[in-house]
Amino acid sequence: MMRKVHSNEVKMAAMTRLKERGVTIEAIAEIVYQMQVPYTPDLKMEACVESVLAVLNKREIQHAILVGIELDMLAEKNMLSEPLLSLIRNDEGLFGCDETLALGSVFGYGSIAVTTFGHLDKHKIGLIKQLDTKKGGPVHTFMDDLVASIAAAASSRLAHRIRDEEEQQEAMEKDPNHQVS
Repeated sequence: MMRKVHSNEVKMAAMTRLKERGVTIEAIAEIVYQMQVPYTPDLKMEACVESVLAVLNKREIQHAILVGIELDMLAEKNMLSEPLLSLIRNDEGLFGCDETLALGSVFGYGSIAVTTFGHLDKHKIGLIKQLDTKKGGPVHTFMDDLVASIAAAASSRLAHRIRDEEEQQEAMEKDPNHQVS
């Protein structure tokens, strides 16, 4: 009989894998902060952390994390067949499955998330740059793109929330009896 996996188990496994691979919520939040502070100068790091945690609550993100990290780990152990093993170990430039997996988990956060992911994938900000280093050490072919997708989704989520809060504030100023829905 197939085992039904509870969502809490999936979330805990994804969070554990991130931690095991040296990825912290704070490091992702720092990327979010760098992406959003030009548009919101009074942005607080706490808001970035909260947004990252909210994104990590999404099953699609958790599933992408588990699949991507598993492939990276199997490549480190030489447990994939060729030529896939070499493609992943070398982070082959034309191997786009890592970006495809990461990008797929961003689509639920709108066009801002998609364009932010592209920016982060190209410019390798913060932890993404550290993970993208290919010389020796662990394989992070999927991990760098997964971090970019989490940061992009959290940035988009935060941008939308900030706009919502601004609009609610404006409505309250125009009509103090305005009810927030």
